[in-house]
Amino acid sequence: MTVRTRFAPSPTGYLHLGGARTALFAWAYARRFGGTFILRIEDTDLERSTPEAVQAILDGMQWLGLHHDEGPFYQMRRMDRYREVIGQMLAAGTAYYCYSSLEEVEAMRERQRAAGEKPRYDGTWRPEPGKTLPPVPEGRKPVVRFRNPLDGDVTWDDAVKGPITIANREMDDLVIARPDGTPTYNFCVVVDDWDMRITHVIRGDDHVNNTPRQINILKALGATLPVYGHVPMILGADGEKLSKRHGAVSVMDYPAQGYLPEAMLNYLARLGWSHGDEEIFSMEQFCGWFDLDHLSKSPAQFNPEKLAWINNHYIRQADNGRLAGLVHPLMEKDGAQLADAPDLQAVIGLMKERANTINELAAAAMLFYRQPAPDAALLAQHVDDAVKPALAQYAGLCKTVAWNREALSAMLKEILAAHKLKMPQLAMPLRLILTGQLQTPSIDAVVELFGRETVLARLAKYL
Repeated sequence: MTVRTRFAPSPTGYLHLGGARTALFAWAYARRFGGTFILRIEDTDLERSTPEAVQAILDGMQWLGLHHDEGPFYQMRRMDRYREVIGQMLAAGTAYYCYSSLEEVEAMRERQRAAGEKPRYDGTWRPEPGKTLPPVPEGRKPVVRFRNPLDGDVTWDDAVKGPITIANREMDDLVIARPDGTPTYNFCVVVDDWDMRITHVIRGDDHVNNTPRQINILKALGATLPVYGHVPMILGADGEKLSKRHGAVSVMDYPAQGYLPEAMLNYLARLGWSHGDEEIFSMEQFCGWFDLDHLSKSPAQFNPEKLAWINNHYIRQADNGRLAGLVHPLMEKDGAQLADAPDLQAVIGLMKERANTINELAAAAMLFYRQPAPDAALLAQHVDDAVKPALAQYAGLCKTVAWNREALSAMLKEILAAHKLKMPQLAMPLRLILTGQLQTPSIDAVVELFGRETVLARLAKYL
């Protein structure tokens, strides 16, 4: 059997983290077994589906690198196929026309609620041997209902949750086509999974209640059943369902906040799945390890601090040229003076160790690309008469010293010894004069990157 998985979002909003994780699991399972990953857009909700939401899904998948092998397929372009299957089911007697109005259906449900029964369609128009159906109301367009089995159970061995059994008496006859002929969600999903030969349906556990209905329709069509695996939802740090109040939940919010796609994939992979104690791994490793047996049965909890830690790891590992390409537009927007300035890749190499996001990295790198404006009070505190002779000697030696970090470090230590100063007494004023701030990486590394002319020009203002 060739593994065929699918990711089938509804384009009614952005691609959220839960959907991205589902897509990742389905993609990885197909990759693990040399199978096919299919992207399907379930756009039959005409009131809520938008082209912008479709594009947001495609953009999110592209950014994450979850490339599909087939698709994207759009349900609204498959209407003829759905109508064809509905016609076959009507002819086979596994579906039937129902002329009950919405008001009549709601009235029967109210009566059932009042009697303490589960509200459901009562089968008024369901054909049975020897049963006389009511006369067809004039001018009323019918829905089409699936003829759900009345007895027995639907049982499947869920790849995540284990065996699940639902009694058929708990389900009524599902509407599979509306009065205008458009098919409904659960029916379209079944036909798509059948036609696309889906072998494994990996999706959120909010779909568990749909599964027995879909299984019964598949059986009525004589189709092979896929393996179902329902993944628990993602919760916020407070234990509540993840939402906007927990921060960004749209996948495409994260590149804007400075996260790398490989960090997001690594983090999502660990939300509800584990491989021993492994925390950091490539997607190649993940696809080699991934199986459905190690998916958690419990909801996963989103931890922004953990995501930031993983992102820091990937920033530190990333090529400086790639990082420079990401920070450059952010710095330009912030007014960076990039002409006749230190090499950006070299600056990135110095600054990236402590950055949790690309945005933090861009902000940190700015100290090399703007004119310093030291606070007057800090200047008075750190650039005093006791340290000015040492600064003057530093400026003098800067004119001839070999301009590399090792030579600059040796020169600094020589000056400290000559003036009987400790490192902060000279490093702090140098930082203020050169960058306008007291916190920077090692001062010799900073001085090396600024270059001789810039260092001498900035020192001259205060000597």
